[in-house]
Amino acid sequence: MFDFGIAGYRPAWLSGRSDLARVHGDRLRALAGRTLTGVWAVWDLGDDEWFRDCPVLFDFEGEQVEINHQKLGDLSLTWNTIDPTRRPVRWPGFDLSWRPEPIGGLQALRGLPLRAVELLEWTGEDVAQGNVDVSFAFETGRVTVFNALDENGLSFAPPGPDQRRHPLQ
Repeated sequence: MFDFGIAGYRPAWLSGRSDLARVHGDRLRALAGRTLTGVWAVWDLGDDEWFRDCPVLFDFEGEQVEINHQKLGDLSLTWNTIDPTRRPVRWPGFDLSWRPEPIGGLQALRGLPLRAVELLEWTGEDVAQGNVDVSFAFETGRVTVFNALDENGLSFAPPGPDQRRHPLQ
């Protein structure tokens, strides 16, 4: 199993909203009310940019969810397996490092209580139909980790017209 250059990381790939909700729904739902205390992403030091292939870590007062997309519909959620302060990222040919809140918009969400978690299902008439993204809604903002065609993407916008919201309540 490919560990994305992160010692101890074992992605658990799922596909589809029902599988994701069945396996992780209760734990995601339990994050509501907790404060976002940090977000970590892997940074490519050579190109000075976000390395989108590795998981994005969201820490809610010590409960860390690790989100990663690959291929067209694979999504892995793992919990509390990565310590970004102690585990370097080793990927041949790249100089990579964990960074806290490296993407604009994340700093504004740190310190806010989570209002809700939503699974967003892509309903467009294309090959991405059925893809699932994880969205964290706060009182004054939102962040969604979406499938950017074999890597992670981040959005701070509300769900679009081709995304069906599935609140975890």
